[in-house]
Amino acid sequence: MDTDIGGAIAGSAVSFLLLKLDAFATREWNLQENISRALQNLGIELRSIEALLRDAASKKDPGHQFTVWIQNVRDQAYAIEDVLDLFRLHQEQETGLRRFKMRHSINHLIKDIEESLQRIQQTKERYQTMIFTTSHSPGNTTDHHVRVAPLFAGNVDPVGIEEPTDKLTSWALEEKQKLEVMFVVGMAGLGKTTLVHSVYERVKQHFDCHVWITASKSKTKLDNLTRLAEKFGCQITHPVDVIGLTRKLRKLLLNQRYVIVFDDLWVKEVWESLRLALPDDGNNSRIIITTRRGDIANSCRDGDSIVVHKIQPLSPDRAAQLFYLKAFSRTGRCPSGLEEVSKSIIQKCDGLPLGIIEIGRFLSNKSPTRNQWKIFHDSLESELRSNGELSDIVKVLFASYKDLPYHLKYCFLYMSIFPENDPVKQRRLVRLWIAEGFVIEKSGKTLEEVGEEYLEELIDRNLIQANELDFDGLPKTVGVHSLMLKMILSMAYEENFCTVFAEAPRNLTENTRRLSIQKDDFEVSDQDLSHVRSFFSFGIGELKIGSNFKLLKVLDIQGTPLEEFPTVITDLLLLRYLSLRNTNISSIPRSLSDLRHLETLDLKQTLVTKVPKAVLQLEKLRHLLVYRYNMEGVRPFDVVQGFKAPKGISALKNLQKLSFVKASVQRRMSRQLRMIQGLDNLTQLRKLGVVELAKEDGASLCHAIGKMPNLHSLSVTSLSMDVPLDLDAMTDNPPALLQRLYLKGPLQKFPSWISSLQDLVRIRLKWSSLSENPVAALQNLPYLVELQLLDAYTGTKLEFKSRKFRQLKILDLQQLEQLSSIVMEEGTLPCLQKLIIGHCSKLEHVPRGINKLIHLQMLVLYDMPQKADQLRRLVRHIPCIHSYKHGQLEVFEED
Repeated sequence: MDTDIGGAIAGSAVSFLLLKLDAFATREWNLQENISRALQNLGIELRSIEALLRDAASKKDPGHQFTVWIQNVRDQAYAIEDVLDLFRLHQEQETGLRRFKMRHSINHLIKDIEESLQRIQQTKERYQTMIFTTSHSPGNTTDHHVRVAPLFAGNVDPVGIEEPTDKLTSWALEEKQKLEVMFVVGMAGLGKTTLVHSVYERVKQHFDCHVWITASKSKTKLDNLTRLAEKFGCQITHPVDVIGLTRKLRKLLLNQRYVIVFDDLWVKEVWESLRLALPDDGNNSRIIITTRRGDIANSCRDGDSIVVHKIQPLSPDRAAQLFYLKAFSRTGRCPSGLEEVSKSIIQKCDGLPLGIIEIGRFLSNKSPTRNQWKIFHDSLESELRSNGELSDIVKVLFASYKDLPYHLKYCFLYMSIFPENDPVKQRRLVRLWIAEGFVIEKSGKTLEEVGEEYLEELIDRNLIQANELDFDGLPKTVGVHSLMLKMILSMAYEENFCTVFAEAPRNLTENTRRLSIQKDDFEVSDQDLSHVRSFFSFGIGELKIGSNFKLLKVLDIQGTPLEEFPTVITDLLLLRYLSLRNTNISSIPRSLSDLRHLETLDLKQTLVTKVPKAVLQLEKLRHLLVYRYNMEGVRPFDVVQGFKAPKGISALKNLQKLSFVKASVQRRMSRQLRMIQGLDNLTQLRKLGVVELAKEDGASLCHAIGKMPNLHSLSVTSLSMDVPLDLDAMTDNPPALLQRLYLKGPLQKFPSWISSLQDLVRIRLKWSSLSENPVAALQNLPYLVELQLLDAYTGTKLEFKSRKFRQLKILDLQQLEQLSSIVMEEGTLPCLQKLIIGHCSKLEHVPRGINKLIHLQMLVLYDMPQKADQLRRLVRHIPCIHSYKHGQLEVFEED
């Protein structure tokens, strides 16, 4: 095990455990004084150990003995966590005398751990001395030689960087009479340094002076200023201070046209200390900064003088070209017989130049036989893990992980749980982090909001990738780069963070905390899983869950072929997260009420239509998802199938998301009305979905929603297509923070309160049958990004006024049977990117003014009686056009 890796993970384990100790001692129980004192002593010792690990993280490797010590620290952290969870488990199970005996038992266990920590303490002082006597090393020296070596060896590969090189060169030489700064941002190994070096060599002769400097996070402000001054040939006389040196640099560069490259920036303060010394006197100077830290680049933006260029992975064709140049340097072509395995290896590199170059170079020294290459392909993870010829890849990638604050290290390692090329839904990931206890509370924010901030930072740091963006530009699904996944899989396994059972054989270690089953021949009931905290199965084969999961907190087995609810689940008394999504279970037992710590119950896409009253005892429940989309044999209006909630659902006061609850059933209407009235106690709700709402229940629902100040998303469906939605009572107190609104069912008039929703980003009106034009009521909403009208308007004309819908990107108009004209005045919809028009049988021509929508990227038409000649003439500026007739895609012919 690499000391850096082990220390980073052990440090996270200790930090995580300290938070848990605090919660245990102050919130969970009224502990006996001796137990409380013992826990305090454990906390003091662990904080001392944590400080040592943090110091070690920024120093040179102290050696193998320190590695062993780190492993002992991690094991003791896990042992303490086991004791705390065992005590909590017995607190749930036992009462009276047996609980009293358990208090004595935990006291003895804590004393055993104290003795172990004392032995660790005896060696800690020796390592502390060792660490502090080692010299400082720059924060990025571990990978510095890997990044810059090609620049000095004369073998820079231009493959794939020709276009961005031209773009950045044009920016650097453009006459703008002011200082401009560009951040070149991307994940480790994408070739930022190579790209910028190519630009620098092209443009430096056009400037009066030029400097290339490698940034460092371990240097002081004064050190960085001194290095910059020395690069420019300044004579430095000591002693020198920051202010004096800043003035000297400004004087030196005044009236000079300069270009400066700061390569590999890690710390915002380094840039801020340097920028004060760089004058902007209208001489068209340029500064280029390369960094993995997109969060730094974004935070430094201040107008149009600072721009961010995000570097992209190589395309498949370019990746193959570069790989063949390295692997088959003589010909640059792939020999017959190696095409398939080469393609697979290139896919694993996922467009990352560093991986392509290093792996290609490694394979160039191997025998070019299919067998040799297949062996390498199947053992890539172990090759990366070993300190062999590919270790440079891991060093470069690991530097990004090492730079993370401790609270984000576990969050990032969590991505090792999910199968490769299987995007992870953003909401699912955040809920899992919360269930694991990784998300730290912040005053004034929900745990979900804090978790979303964690994810945003990991994306900005180019560690997690946003695979699919939602309509508002926020991540919908996420993942990690293939080679990054290989690295964290090894780290997670070696440090008992997670064991993944996939294609490659694995041994189940004694203290593994998380299991991810991605194969169909794993028998859960035969294993000793007493230390497992989280269990995942990714829909592969039949699964039998045994009673050996007593400390389990997360159970995510969505997609498995379950027909009945596994009764053993109700014995998992510490469970916080339960997902049976996409299974065939049809009911849940009353004994689910025993899971008092449950925070998420995900029964989406199951056959469950009723939740027992026992669920009301789950007072910590935050997310209750019980619905499915039934696409077979039902009208589109009835696609969403909700559930019948028990009377008294108002007891679940911590709920953040509730969907989709049935508001009315033909029988026992009075009882259902009382359920709607009970919603007004759910004041923490952020997302609410209601189906089968009777007209007479509308006022009660509006009253309840008025007491939900945090509501961000609301979906309401009427009892049937003939029953109106009566939501006028919300006029007095609409949900001010609402961002997404979905209304399905007839509206006798457009709800006026919608026009006051200043934060609204999406609205979908379906089967509303409005006689008044809804466009006029929505056109001034400042942040509206998506508007859908489906059978929502019975008028003949829609008019989009100039300078309205300033942010709208998606406009979807369907089944507007009486619509004969759409007029888009010049200056309207300036940001529109996607326009959908479908099943508007009386609309004889495309919208008037569509040719003025210069940012429109996609036009989709369904069964439209458009005139082909006119269509070609008016929409030739739109890059992507799809026209469907009776479900078949028509070929759009150019002139």
